[in-house]
Amino acid sequence: MSRRSITLSLLIAFALLYAFRSPAPFIYTPGEGWTYEMAGTTAKWRKEQAKEQLAVAQEAFDTKDYSTTLKAATYLIKKWPLSDHAPNAQYLVGRSYEAQRKDERAFEAYQLIFTKYPKSDKLQDAAKRQYEIGLRFLGGQRFTILWGYVPFFPSMEKTAGLFEKIVANGPYSAVAPQAQLRIGAAYEQGKLYPEAVQAYEKNCGKHLAAN
Repeated sequence: MSRRSITLSLLIAFALLYAFRSPAPFIYTPGEGWTYEMAGTTAKWRKEQAKEQLAVAQEAFDTKDYSTTLKAATYLIKKWPLSDHAPNAQYLVGRSYEAQRKDERAFEAYQLIFTKYPKSDKLQDAAKRQYEIGLRFLGGQRFTILWGYVPFFPSMEKTAGLFEKIVANGPYSAVAPQAQLRIGAAYEQGKLYPEAVQAYEKNCGKHLAAN
């Protein structure tokens, strides 16, 4: 065996040995990226049952430990996607992002409740929170670029898109009529007048139909 082959074999053996002995301190959470975990701390937020896992996520949220909430809730969703507790975990993901003022991520997290868990009892709460997020953008809050960290600019067209999703999620929900009205307001603020007129007319049509 050549000297080069021996060196390569030793390097591979060392890498494998390190992989088995390493405490794997880096944990990846979607939307959060890589975070460092001290050896032995991971077990504190990883449980063997979905119900216990949700309790960890909820306790972390209640104490405003949003990083742990996101890790614990995301772990539940991935490990027990069909669990009755998965919708509540998804809701906590949205709440955590919203508490950190990451409204775009929060809106999308709530949106997943409608697409993945259409029978969840969290739908009404999720719709209301999406509506409140939409109002903040309608009021001039900036959207972001570069992975959600750099403020970009207020976009009334994107804002209208948020309200359109709310209406599509539940045309007969408690917030749908107001969301439809806000679609027109967003387009009007963005000087997209034909779209604004169409949105207002659609709102009037629904109002007349309801009466």
